[in-house]
Amino acid sequence: MSKTEQPEGHYRFFQNKECEYFPCHKIENTEEFNCLFCYCPLYALGEKCRGNFVYTEKGIKNCTNCNIPHRAKNYEYILSRFSEIADLARRKDEPEGTAGQSVCQYCDPVKKE
Repeated sequence: MSKTEQPEGHYRFFQNKECEYFPCHKIENTEEFNCLFCYCPLYALGEKCRGNFVYTEKGIKNCTNCNIPHRAKNYEYILSRFSEIADLARRKDEPEGTAGQSVCQYCDPVKKE
């Protein structure tokens, strides 16, 4: 994508033509290929990602035919799904009354005895 065609907010588009895998998916116009979400954040959503994927015989999700994270116009869409990804990351066994609070031993302040 040329600089004149980039959407407002240049942080929404990144391209690494030096990458040995560029482009890692088939696309008609490589100038529009966005590398920003190289590893798709939606992958963790499994079947709920809404992308064009298949599962291999070994049960591995294959996203070769999906270009959702590689189109600059999908930046807002991917961000809109981050709450679902955060829900997956949230511990299901949180101690009662600590929902939304940090329970990381490294993040919590050290308690002095």
